[in-house]
Amino acid sequence: MGYIFVICAYLLWGVFPLFWKQLSHIPVIEIIFHRMFWSCITMIFFLTALRNWQWVSLLRKSPKTILLGLLSSILITSNWIIFVWSVNNGYLVEASLGYFINPLLYIVVGVCVFKEKVRRGQIAAVAIAAIGVFYLTFVYGHFPFIAFTLAGTFTLYGLIRKVVPLGAFAGLFLETAFMILPAIFYILYIEVQKDGNFYYSGFSTQILFISTGVVTVAPLLFFAAGIRRIELYAVGFLQYIAPTLQFLLGVFLYKEAFSFSQLIGFSFIWLAILVFCIESYIFFKQSKMTKVLEET
Repeated sequence: MGYIFVICAYLLWGVFPLFWKQLSHIPVIEIIFHRMFWSCITMIFFLTALRNWQWVSLLRKSPKTILLGLLSSILITSNWIIFVWSVNNGYLVEASLGYFINPLLYIVVGVCVFKEKVRRGQIAAVAIAAIGVFYLTFVYGHFPFIAFTLAGTFTLYGLIRKVVPLGAFAGLFLETAFMILPAIFYILYIEVQKDGNFYYSGFSTQILFISTGVVTVAPLLFFAAGIRRIELYAVGFLQYIAPTLQFLLGVFLYKEAFSFSQLIGFSFIWLAILVFCIESYIFFKQSKMTKVLEET
């Protein structure tokens, strides 16, 4: 079941551009504030149903946790804004590139911040990906800002979540809770000014706004349920389902421009991913074999 849960999470993340496209007529900032508001409401429902409020006492004892929660809230909000804007403005292919290179940035952060030992295969993967990024920069004629902003904000977000002593659900609630008051004020203001799209739009748009909470929380529920049941190397491999689906949607459904030169650059990224996955699999198997030999 672990594999099924994780695959479901990445499938949802991969196809959710289809959902955001339905809101392409709405300003991005309005979408994000509604996403924050309805995600917070959804998390209140789930945390109450699961009776998982014990962690609140930790916040009173740890101002650092609150500060880190605020920083992670700013980072994930920035990531959401850039991604939704990219989807609705014809940059889904470049956005998918950001999530392709994100795991490789985790290696760099692991080495630089946590002093983790890096293996030769990982160095090779990062080097190959760097070649692809430099090539794409040359092809685009400019640095792939969208891709690296998405990858950078999500990597920093992951870094903070790694050191925050909160679970997935509690952490997401804290992040959305920081934004719920600004979201309420903003939504009420634009609705009073008759510039909002919730009260003055049709029923279908209202349902889409409300659904942003479920869209945000549902894959996290699947991911949290599955990640503890399967090996981490498998999670690392399966996570490429999402950007692959996003890439395919951008090229084949939304007909975004994708030249042969871009294909060459992306091929370097995909080769780096292949090297990364094979090396991780081999290392995991060798470690498992070594552990078995030591126990016998």
